[in-house]
Amino acid sequence: MSKFKEHLLMFLRGLIMGIADIIPGVSGGTMALITGIYERLIEAINGVNRFFVSHLLKLKFGKAFKNFKKIDFALFIPLFLGIAIALLGLSHAIDYFLVELTAITYAFFFGLILGSAWLVLNGIKKHRKIGFLFAIIGFAFAFWLVSLEALGANHSLLVLFVSGAVAICATILPGISGSFVMVLLNQYETVIASLKNLQITNILALILGALVGALAFSKLLNFLLRKYKAETMFFLVGLMLGSLRLPIEKVAAVTYFNTISQPISLAKIFSIMLSNFVIILPILIVALIGFLIVFFLEKKFKH
Repeated sequence: MSKFKEHLLMFLRGLIMGIADIIPGVSGGTMALITGIYERLIEAINGVNRFFVSHLLKLKFGKAFKNFKKIDFALFIPLFLGIAIALLGLSHAIDYFLVELTAITYAFFFGLILGSAWLVLNGIKKHRKIGFLFAIIGFAFAFWLVSLEALGANHSLLVLFVSGAVAICATILPGISGSFVMVLLNQYETVIASLKNLQITNILALILGALVGALAFSKLLNFLLRKYKAETMFFLVGLMLGSLRLPIEKVAAVTYFNTISQPISLAKIFSIMLSNFVIILPILIVALIGFLIVFFLEKKFKH
């Protein structure tokens, strides 16, 4: 593969991850998984720690800058350029899709997430039965996380910094949406407004928080992928399946429960959806399209 084509594909991966990152309920980590760069990305982020940051913290500046060239810039530059363009470009469109086409949008993401979980599960070659326990734990955690109400946080630079650090940790994990974490922290609208209006101070606080969070979290995740890969992947599959609660509830709420403010059980949601199959059919078709796109992307980006 030519260098130009390799960089272009990495840029396209960044666009896909950026699109996912800006939607509550969809994880950029999931997109990294299905496009085949997840482990390389975690290793690359951890490499920044190993080759550069650790030496800087020890005041070994010569060694730090000597190792600077070992950082995987062939991944970082096109990937993050794609992510940045997607975030800035979509910040104006996201409100329209989520407000005007909520059911269709979340149905599409339901298909993407379900297809991703299926793909990752099939990719686990060697595992023990205990792996399924980790999948259950991941499912329960994500299912619980989605049920939380937004926290009442302010929008200071410090809060944005901390929110960026927490959200990037969630983004790195497939199935946990960084944008959804922003919703829980009551920062999502502030972030979208900052991107739309190019509020540089807010954006820098978020970026710095994200850098700190990514560097801190990648070391642990890299260790788990090296030592306990199957168990970690099962846990990630559980996270993805548990996070499906959000698109299901969003589709149901918009389609059937616009006038209902109180919580409603998933069993009731499925009962009403089945009794209105003709109405739900277009939504199922869109979900199927999202499901199939996962396999299309995996085939296109697979080396």
